[in-house]
Amino acid sequence: MNIFVAKLNYETQEDDLRTLFEEFGEVQSVKIVQDKFTGSSKGFGFVEMPVDSEAKSAIKQLNEQEFDGRTIVVKEARPREERNNYGGGGGGGWSGGGNNRRY
Repeated sequence: MNIFVAKLNYETQEDDLRTLFEEFGEVQSVKIVQDKFTGSSKGFGFVEMPVDSEAKSAIKQLNEQEFDGRTIVVKEARPREERNNYGGGGGGGWSGGGNNRRY
């Protein structure tokens, strides 16, 4: 089961998160998401646990608990296509008015 962990301390390392979740069973992988430009933690990540009962126990026991000085949120991760995309999205680019080029 893939587990979403949010509100992490920005100093928390993947090994710290692995150790926390290993108290509940086998941990297959841990990934703390980092900003692609600065390399700094974005304060959330994912933990993969192959045994669903162990993962559910970890979620139940760790959600809203203090870890590394922060109260973390722990829940089952949802695939990207299941998340709601409120607020519109995409696009980009400048949409300012006028063309001030001179020929």
